[in-house]
Amino acid sequence: MKGYIFKRLINTIPILIIVSILIFLFIHMIPGDPARLLAGQNATIDEIQLMREHLGLTKPLYVQYFNFIKTIFSGELGNSIKTGLPIKDMLAPRFKPTFMLAILSILWATLFGVVAGIISAVNRGKALDYFIMIGAISGISLPLFWLGLMLIQIFSVNLGWFPTGGVDSFKSYILPAVTLGA
Repeated sequence: MKGYIFKRLINTIPILIIVSILIFLFIHMIPGDPARLLAGQNATIDEIQLMREHLGLTKPLYVQYFNFIKTIFSGELGNSIKTGLPIKDMLAPRFKPTFMLAILSILWATLFGVVAGIISAVNRGKALDYFIMIGAISGISLPLFWLGLMLIQIFSVNLGWFPTGGVDSFKSYILPAVTLGA
């Protein structure tokens, strides 16, 4: 088992490298000039060139890629263009709710999937099996945004059981976790 896990982890390294290269290249293919954007509309050509040098955009593409990888591993994500604040400081307060939502949605999907699978296996070929199969296919097929809106409409707006937004209590996580777990 350990050998299998080790082999799978080793096999993910080339995939991660390829994905990082593709992300880097896609970022560079986005139309527009980030230096011009950061320098402002009234910036002179010299100011834009200084901004390109400051951002490292005048260096060869492979050097830019290695700097990109280095900043990812260092955890220094730079500053927001809009606010000027460090991006990691902007992400930090959002990490706990996101992590909590991810864990709850995985728990919900696992619990519901195992229970539904057991019930379906025990009642193989019966109406309940087909009903569970329709539910499973619906959960995969329905667009998440639509399912989320319907759950909010029914359980938040009509019944008033859950809040419509925010992160006030544990109840705030239930509808989003059910939506993502579907």
